[in-house]
Amino acid sequence: MNKSELITGLSKKENLTERQATDVVNQIFKDFHNKLKSGGRIEVRGFGSFVVRKYKAYTGRNPKTGGTIQVAPKKLPFFKVGKELRERVDSK
Repeated sequence: MNKSELITGLSKKENLTERQATDVVNQIFKDFHNKLKSGGRIEVRGFGSFVVRKYKAYTGRNPKTGGTIQVAPKKLPFFKVGKELRERVDSK
């Protein structure tokens, strides 16, 4: 599923216009982005949680040249699947 399929599904299920559904989805993503950027955590019961993981700087390897490079510290979003979703996907 991609963003446009999510918007279409929401508009049909909730009897919204495409514009209204787009606004809802965009607002949810914007709030998720702002929460993660501020160092917060997002938890959707039965689905999973999003957190930001911090990685220290390290010495890496340039695959093209084989030379070493310094990789700067970074923060990346991380998703941990919830128990209920894991069980639903794994059920036969």
